[in-house]
Amino acid sequence: MPETQPADEPNHEPTDVTADETNYLVGLNLTDRRVVVVGGGTVAQRRLGLLVSSGAKVHVISRVVTPAVEGMATAGQITVELRPYRDGDLADAWYAIASTDEPETNAAIVAEAERRRVFCVRADIARLGTAVTPASAHYDGLTMGFLAGGQHRRSAAVRTAVLEALQAGVVTDNTEPVEPGVALIGGGPGDPDLITVRGRRLLARADIVVADRLAPPELLAELGPHVEVIDAAKIPYGRAMAQEAINQALIDGAKAGKFVVRLKGGDPYVFGRGFEELEACVAAGVPVTVVPGITSAISVPSAAGIPVTHRGVTHEFVVVSGHVAPDHPDSLVDWSALAKLKGTLVLLMAVERIGQFADVLIAGGRAAETPATVVQEGTLRTQRVLRADLATVAARVREQNIRPPAIVVIGSVAGFSSDAQ
Repeated sequence: MPETQPADEPNHEPTDVTADETNYLVGLNLTDRRVVVVGGGTVAQRRLGLLVSSGAKVHVISRVVTPAVEGMATAGQITVELRPYRDGDLADAWYAIASTDEPETNAAIVAEAERRRVFCVRADIARLGTAVTPASAHYDGLTMGFLAGGQHRRSAAVRTAVLEALQAGVVTDNTEPVEPGVALIGGGPGDPDLITVRGRRLLARADIVVADRLAPPELLAELGPHVEVIDAAKIPYGRAMAQEAINQALIDGAKAGKFVVRLKGGDPYVFGRGFEELEACVAAGVPVTVVPGITSAISVPSAAGIPVTHRGVTHEFVVVSGHVAPDHPDSLVDWSALAKLKGTLVLLMAVERIGQFADVLIAGGRAAETPATVVQEGTLRTQRVLRADLATVAARVREQNIRPPAIVVIGSVAGFSSDAQ
């Protein structure tokens, strides 16, 4: 995910930078350079992540620190001294942040910074410091900063709008041609907003998109008219040849100098044959980028108010493909072992054979009254949730005419529900 940082906001007193005051916006190279942050509360905590990611040697001085700041110190990302600020603490610093809850201390820090010619942010009264933290974001090699004369909500809102426009492809920065190749992208469980930021960015750069049936169709509607969309479900040569034909379409497109996106539902590596496609491309000498997606195995139950794990209830969950029956010679699943588990079972592609799966689990020892919930078209406006148990789930599925795509959740957590759905 691109990193974002809020603009400085007041700690106790209003920040009253006026609209006609201007700041010189500049990027600092803080790699291996000492940055001193005085104060270890939530105001300081917000700024530490970007300072650490910039490569700065961050030293925090504070009487107390938040658990998150303490955790960063424990992990070796920063150093911390638990004591009050003392004059001289900014020695050898390149940059400083005064973020205590004591205005007189913050003033003293800024005064020392000015004597040492160190730029210093004063978090409580921005105009009294010598630097201001902009609302910022990182996107695909770009670092963006926004200042709005002290109107922090405005700078943050504009930052977020620009970032979202870049992520959605509404605003593009394609100043250089994209190198030919293939990106295997997980489109998420169905809601177009649940594709990853990186996935959406690469999709916006595609010349060719080879899309699965379960890939969010709204994402395809955002593509430019020049983009060739290939429906993977309609690639010719018959079912037995479908995967080979998909592989060849990816390879042919890349070798023709195009950037090809293979857009899948869920995650490419969760029953999505993504690794098969990667192997085929690599064997053909085609470069491949893999972008993980939000798998429906976890997100769809969540959308129905079901956690796949819960403290004191289940310590494991197992995701199983139901594309073949339990007694099918091609089945690789040990259903008798699954029946003995106490945790959560998540079945994908299983709704058409749910009766067979329920029977084999009950025969293996799973209680017939074990909750079983089926979620059809999870995360979409058309989502349907059917709650039953192992003994009745097959009949309920038939009665309610539940059809794929649907996820089946079996276990104690399948009996949970949430009003916040």
